[in-house]
Amino acid sequence: IQNVESVPLLFSVVFFSFSILIQSRILSMYLFNVMFVSVYRKHRNNVGPSKPISQPRRNIVGCRIQHGWKEGSGPVTQWKGTVLDQVPVNPSLYLIKYDGFDCVYGLELHKDERVSALEVLPDRVASSRISDAHLADTMIGKAVEHMFETEDGSKDEWRGMVLARAPIMNTWFYITYEKDPVLYMYQLLDDYKEGDLRIMPDSS
Repeated sequence: IQNVESVPLLFSVVFFSFSILIQSRILSMYLFNVMFVSVYRKHRNNVGPSKPISQPRRNIVGCRIQHGWKEGSGPVTQWKGTVLDQVPVNPSLYLIKYDGFDCVYGLELHKDERVSALEVLPDRVASSRISDAHLADTMIGKAVEHMFETEDGSKDEWRGMVLARAPIMNTWFYITYEKDPVLYMYQLLDDYKEGDLRIMPDSS
C-alpha cells in the first residue's frame, strides 16, 4: 500500500523535473536564436564593399592652367590658358581661353583622355577695370561689323553678334560671326575705339 501511495508522488517529481528540462531547452533555444540573429544582423551590416568618400575637387574657375594634349597617334602638345567658367548643366565641362587662340574651348578637363598632366598654375588672372561700362552694356546683343587686318595689310570685314561679356577676363567679350559660327573672345572696346568695330543700327 505504501508503494502504491508513493507512485503519485514519484510521478509528480518526474513530471516537475521534465517540465524544468523542457523549459530549460526552450530557454536555450531562445538564447541561441537571439545570438544567431544578432550575429547574422551584424554580419549582414558589413556585407558589400565599403564606398569610399569622394573628395571634392578644387574649384579651378578663374585659374591659369597648363596640360598636355594628345590627338590620336600625334605627338603631345602643351597648352596653357585660363579657365573661364564651369557649365552648370554639365559640371565636368569647363570653358577655357587658351593663350594665342581667339576661340573658346569646352573641355572635360578631368575626364577627357586626351588631356594629360593637368596642372593649376599659381598665377591668377588679374581683374581689370572696364573703361566704358555704358558702352560695354550697350553693345551686348547687338549686331556688329568687325574689321580684321589680313596678311597683306588689307582690312577684312566680318559681321557678327556680341553675345556677352566674358567671365573672369572682364574686358573681353563673347562674339560669334556669320562666316564662322564659333564662340570667339576679343577685347571689343579697344577695337571700337580704334575704329575696327562698328555697332549696326537696330533693324526695327
